[in-house]
Amino acid sequence: MDGKSLNVTGDLIAKLKDIIPGAFTEDKLNIDQLKQLLGENINPDNERYQLNWAGKSEAFRVLQMPTTATLAPDINASVNWDNTGNIFIEGENLEVLKVLQKSYYGKIKAICIDPPYNTGSDSFIYPDKFSETKEEYFRRIKEKDEEGFMMKEGLFRPNKKENGQFHSNWLSMMLPRLFLAKNLLSDDGIIFISIDDNELANLKLLMDEIFGEENKEAIITWRRRHNQPNDKSKMISKVAEYIVVYAKNSETLKKKNTFYGIPLSETRQGSYSNPDKDPLGPWDSKPWKAGSGQTGSKYTITTPTGKVLNEEWMGAESTYQQLLAEGKIYFPSGGDGWPRKKFYLGDRMEEGQSAHNFWGHQEFGSNQEGSAELTEIFNGKNVFDNPKPTRLLKALIKISTSKDDLILDFFGGSGSTAHAVYELNKEEGSNRKFILVQLPEKIDASDEAYKLGFKTIAEVTQTRLSKVAQSINEQTGTQAPAGFRCFRLSDSNFKIWRGDFLKSEADIVEQLRMFDTVEKDTAAGEKMAWEIAIKHGVPLSSAINVLTFNGDHFYHFPEKKLVAGTDAISISSAKEIIKMKPGTVVFLDSIFKKSDQDKTNIQLLFEDAGIIFHTI
Repeated sequence: MDGKSLNVTGDLIAKLKDIIPGAFTEDKLNIDQLKQLLGENINPDNERYQLNWAGKSEAFRVLQMPTTATLAPDINASVNWDNTGNIFIEGENLEVLKVLQKSYYGKIKAICIDPPYNTGSDSFIYPDKFSETKEEYFRRIKEKDEEGFMMKEGLFRPNKKENGQFHSNWLSMMLPRLFLAKNLLSDDGIIFISIDDNELANLKLLMDEIFGEENKEAIITWRRRHNQPNDKSKMISKVAEYIVVYAKNSETLKKKNTFYGIPLSETRQGSYSNPDKDPLGPWDSKPWKAGSGQTGSKYTITTPTGKVLNEEWMGAESTYQQLLAEGKIYFPSGGDGWPRKKFYLGDRMEEGQSAHNFWGHQEFGSNQEGSAELTEIFNGKNVFDNPKPTRLLKALIKISTSKDDLILDFFGGSGSTAHAVYELNKEEGSNRKFILVQLPEKIDASDEAYKLGFKTIAEVTQTRLSKVAQSINEQTGTQAPAGFRCFRLSDSNFKIWRGDFLKSEADIVEQLRMFDTVEKDTAAGEKMAWEIAIKHGVPLSSAINVLTFNGDHFYHFPEKKLVAGTDAISISSAKEIIKMKPGTVVFLDSIFKKSDQDKTNIQLLFEDAGIIFHTI
């Protein structure tokens, strides 16, 4: 086990090999052969339509650089650890996205993110030191102050408009994250990106490059303010933001027909009434007679007043008779009018209505509403600027997911996306799950959140998730309570061989001495087990069982049929593990206590049973 995240370059090459195997010679991409195979579709000119910026190649290098980081469980900070599929991760989102690749590749149905808008005052991470070595980069991403918070003066810092690479820095920040996000989406998955007009044009071109222009679904205009600012210093006041919507694959999305409706507007709901006191509730109606140019079924209908109508109707006569018997056919004009089919508000509320690309604040909420939701949770205190309203996020989730899907937000902010998932599950009895990622961004001492005792934005996020979960559980008392598992991005529990440091024989000797055992001195058994599991593609929601055989302890991840051993092992305990029929077993090499004979005998036991055997 090399301990690294998914090799993005290797993954791309493997995909290209599957599609165009003839473009490879001796396992290397042959550009000339690729040109011949594609013929006239190759454009050899340098002058072509494309998005380019200073530092783009460096952004790709950052993307392609694997990580050895892991995610450490924090059960004490979690809510209902054993009964939830929701995940909250504290950590820098690029590293987290790399860690998630093996466990969640192609498994996310919807991604909702609200990244920095690049206004000139927001802070974010961008690879602007184009000449630094790999070691310098690793050192820089760990720059923290004495309290362990990421320093704005180091990696996480404002991108000022005075900066000569103002737009370039933002694009360099977004490119690797969006590329990795696309990997995580299912084939019929959707991504929603909130943005304002500072970077809308650049984001559209970047998404065309990563996702493909053919996969653009829409750009939604959302009115984020319910009032009209009276700012005479500007010719036009801003009341709108945008949500850029792309599919992983639009054709797959259409074939699977995974479109879902948004909630009916209050105006549309008002068109339903119940003049005949129908027990099924308020209804609206449509003509049963086939319209102009439509073909239907021809038969005779007699109205309640005795009028005989011989026309082409929308459905078969048997369907009409069933609807009539159920009271779902209405004759206007006191029973003398043409028949109409009833449509019930209850059914339409469940189905929703087709989405369009202008979303008003009346139906989808405003920034003021989002702030009011948050201040209510935190006892009237304003702990976060401009949070998205849950009504907006619930609508995005409703039009893109079904009731058991997984939603990702890797710019977690105050936690609005997770809050929306909680609320939808409560309202619909659904089982959607979220993965939320938030950087432990340090809060300024002058902020309201700091005065309440919060040191980082991630602490605010985690507290909101806990409070909302507790409130929902008190209201519903459901058997599947709301909650989340908390993980924190951390260094690997295992030592990493650094060949790039070896300058002399003494360096080699020192590295070999350090690798007498591969695990670090501070590594704990359960954390090592989780790292092994994550790097074998086990989802973070997986059950973990501690097994004890003859005094030896092991960690069992049933979802992937994986057993990890970090403590000790004997022939007898190995035989007990075999009875469980795992698919793979992974053990620390150190637990064999340098006995090659014991290791070989145990390895043969597992392999004879058809179980994959690995050591670290």
